[in-house]
Amino acid sequence: MFLAVTVLALLSGCAGRSDYQLLQTSKPVEKVKVSAASIEYKILPQDRLKIILYKDPGQISMEAAQKLGENINPEGILVNAKGYIKLPLVGKVKVAGLTQSEASDRIESLYRKQLTEPSVYLEIMNKRIIVLGEVNKQGVIKIDKEKMTLFEALGFAGGLTDSALRDGVIIMSSDAKSKMHMRKVDLTNFDTMKYANLMLRPNDIVYVQPNTWKKFRVASKDYVSPFVTITKIAAPFVTLKYLSDD
Repeated sequence: MFLAVTVLALLSGCAGRSDYQLLQTSKPVEKVKVSAASIEYKILPQDRLKIILYKDPGQISMEAAQKLGENINPEGILVNAKGYIKLPLVGKVKVAGLTQSEASDRIESLYRKQLTEPSVYLEIMNKRIIVLGEVNKQGVIKIDKEKMTLFEALGFAGGLTDSALRDGVIIMSSDAKSKMHMRKVDLTNFDTMKYANLMLRPNDIVYVQPNTWKKFRVASKDYVSPFVTITKIAAPFVTLKYLSDD
């Protein structure tokens, strides 16, 4: 009886344990104002870019590259740590901090000095979103567009588990200065939802928190497991004593 009371006391104490939960902070989660401008992705160092140069609108990229004496890398061009890429004829071009359209315009303006009516197509190849926590399929989601909605990301992740905290989904983003921002989204209240808050951009991390019962069950298992181990170890001795008493 005493053992049972002790276990219950331990479990009641461990209900407040939250080390199972990620992205904890003592500060209140900031209310980030999300706008179309803030969602638009800006190129970062180590991004890989697909750049296609057309000498005129009727030429395909490989023909243009061959006439420039430069083969296009099918795996893309890597932005170096300082934010530059190197292109034939124009040399080094800084693209970090620019949107796809801004980078395309900058490269195109440089080629106008060398070519007649150049046209540049630019795309970021490594765009992705990471989904963690109480979803049926955690992992990296590759995206082929500028942005994605939270519902799309959760759909790719197989939906929420029964243990998901649905009124506190965390979205973590970084700005051009590598400063981290967090915001929470309540999926249970349609009236408070704002479309902009549901928008994700490349490199965002979506974390679906566990509910209180899931945290309690994980913590309870941590506390109970030593007692289970002790019981298994002690079982043969108890059996032997019982047999010897006979």
